[in-house]
Amino acid sequence: MTRALAVLVLLSVLTGADASQASTRWGWLGVRIRDLSEQEMNEISQKHGLREGFGALIVDVMKETPADAAGLKNGDLVVAFKNRPVVDTRALQRYVASASVGETVTLTVLRHDQGRRPVEVRIGPMPEAVAADRVAAEYGFLLREPEAQPEVGGARAPAGPPAIAVVLPKGRAEAAGLQVGDILVEINGKSVDTLEAVREALLGLSQPNPLSLVVRRDRQRLSFLLQDPQTP
Repeated sequence: MTRALAVLVLLSVLTGADASQASTRWGWLGVRIRDLSEQEMNEISQKHGLREGFGALIVDVMKETPADAAGLKNGDLVVAFKNRPVVDTRALQRYVASASVGETVTLTVLRHDQGRRPVEVRIGPMPEAVAADRVAAEYGFLLREPEAQPEVGGARAPAGPPAIAVVLPKGRAEAAGLQVGDILVEINGKSVDTLEAVREALLGLSQPNPLSLVVRRDRQRLSFLLQDPQTP
């Protein structure tokens, strides 16, 4: 999986949660975004000027979110956050997550043939499920829900601990040896047997700190220590 695709997968996961259970740990917009391709950068630069060949492209505005309330639209290219340049998706993620919940900020967007325009957005609290997945991403991995089990009369609802869906390139998880498909068993010595338990354990972490994981791989139980993401 390429880095750009991994980022898009991450953002798709992070914006698909129910905002009714929210964490005040990070700010939140409620959009799916992606980086510009090289061809898109060139086209935008030629059309709008050299300084416009960057930004984070909104591919989906989630319903009933801060972004939806502010009038952001699919196809908007976010090029600045509070007058600070947004060069890619990671920059926008970082700015939004570090903003104060309830704060009204100005995004500068490039909208089709309308050119640059300011959009005021009131930052919302990041939903807890989103925040937990963000913590996992900080350590370099993404989760997938357990698969539904076949049952007479139809499939049974998913149950059991989740597996590793993505190991992000050059992250702490990759460095430690975590693999896609590994099933989480313990987090920092605490047993986790459901997706909710995993998210609860991740939200309870005191960062910055190493993350201890026990996983099941085939018939083996393996232990990993993921170093603090902020450690050089």
